[in-house]
Amino acid sequence: MPSFPQSFPQSFKDHFSGHAGDYRAFRPTYPPALAAALADAAPARGLAWDVGCGNGQFSVALADHFAVVHATDASAEQIAQAQPHPRVRYAVAPAEESGLPDGCCDLIVAAQAAHWFDLGRFYAEVRRVAKPGAAVALVCYGRQWLDDPVLDPVVERFHNGTLGPYWPADRWKVIEGYRGMEFPFPELPVPPLAMEAVWTLPRLLGYMNTWSGVKAAAKALERNPLEEFAEEIAPLWGDAETERRIRWPLTVRLGRVLPPP
Repeated sequence: MPSFPQSFPQSFKDHFSGHAGDYRAFRPTYPPALAAALADAAPARGLAWDVGCGNGQFSVALADHFAVVHATDASAEQIAQAQPHPRVRYAVAPAEESGLPDGCCDLIVAAQAAHWFDLGRFYAEVRRVAKPGAAVALVCYGRQWLDDPVLDPVVERFHNGTLGPYWPADRWKVIEGYRGMEFPFPELPVPPLAMEAVWTLPRLLGYMNTWSGVKAAAKALERNPLEEFAEEIAPLWGDAETERRIRWPLTVRLGRVLPPP
């Protein structure tokens, strides 16, 4: 039977500090084209603010395009796990209070994080720190899609059914692709983008064990429901070390921060 890490949360609305190490080890990586597209939309390549940066995965990608990346997260545990880079400076700070000076940012981006923010206060902070014409982007991805007509419905049932009562309410904003969220900036087109990976079954289970829904269900049920899921999917997967292609379509809401009239 495939194994996966055991780790449970100890926090409030911060659903990730309790397993920051697992988060860094198992989360998928953003395609290089995402950072490139956002950089192309920015008026200059001086400073990018990566909001809710987690372990810095996307911060490092942005550093290929910007002189400085200011990467913040409200979780000190996530920042402690962040990947160092000479052009990335990490800080523990909430999205609504960056600690940045006025009018300094060419790009403000929140990847898989904005659904946790107080959006009104965050957007006020965006307007304060943005240069005229700066780019602002909200990026998210929902559940993974397996390129297999037998396996994918099993994952969907687990995500929507077994974990349905345990997901934080804000999770569904991600599943809906941020469609219902306020975004008060003139929007710019973005080409279709997706994260892709080729994973074994243990790697997939390790990733799913970072889900906040799994953590909440394990706490409520006093057992990890991923164990039953692993037993269900294992015979359908076959050899646990067989690699299968997995895809996460990205939603990117990209806009321009215009100066006040």
